[in-house]
Amino acid sequence: MVKPVVRFRMHVKKGDTVQVIAGKDKAKVGEVLQVFPKTSQVVVQGVNVKTKHVKPQQEGESGQIKTQEFPIHSSNVMVYSTKQNVASRICYSFDDKGRKVRMLKKTGEVLD
Repeated sequence: MVKPVVRFRMHVKKGDTVQVIAGKDKAKVGEVLQVFPKTSQVVVQGVNVKTKHVKPQQEGESGQIKTQEFPIHSSNVMVYSTKQNVASRICYSFDDKGRKVRMLKKTGEVLD
């Protein structure tokens, strides 16, 4: 029997500016580069950076040390307002044209 794929409802989208609220990179602010709804994880620019040692592939080529951002759980980030420099939860409301938009609870700033 095949298990159905569970996709979590994410409160952040690719391109959002977020602040890390837990973990070793607490209080860092960065942009969401990638979102993984299946595991409820996000990749944030400059957060959870790890180094990877790459062996040389061809003869005469030298090895490299690459740095790369790795995913963190989406519950450890909050959407961040760059205008007012504050992290806030998200709420949904309707604009004047009747479209559903994402909005920051603390500031009332519309995201979409």
